[in-house]
Amino acid sequence: MNRIEIIPYDYTQPQHLKGIATLINAYIEDRMGGGTPLSESRQLRLADLLNRHPTTIVLLACCESEVCGLLIAFENISTFTVRPMINIHDIVVLPEYRRKGIGKLLLEAAINTGKEKGCSRITLEVRQDNLPAQQLYKSMDFKETQPPMYYWRKELE
Repeated sequence: MNRIEIIPYDYTQPQHLKGIATLINAYIEDRMGGGTPLSESRQLRLADLLNRHPTTIVLLACCESEVCGLLIAFENISTFTVRPMINIHDIVVLPEYRRKGIGKLLLEAAINTGKEKGCSRITLEVRQDNLPAQQLYKSMDFKETQPPMYYWRKELE
């Protein structure tokens, strides 16, 4: 495999727009996503919302001219540490690029971003049955919280 480059998402680049749409839809269609792919109009809406959100961190993994990985995170505030923190919302690697270290490169870039911003921590959630992702996170010193936390939600639609 050729060299992988991690770059910030550029909302003015058509290749980046196409890449994020491809990756999000690949994630949604994956057994870990389990949803309906985004229509073209919703893809554009997502790009617009990410562009306008003041604390968005979007990183792309590129192999030559193909966008093959994506990390979407948001900077927030930890009320316990009274410092900024980062919550990783999505990490996606196209199936044909998995198990090649791309997820690790994306996480390392997010960790470096957090250190540059003076963040106290990085948080993420992972499905209980997503053992490959858990293995990656553990290898990078992410740990389950003590006591363990649940991820709850209320749908508003």
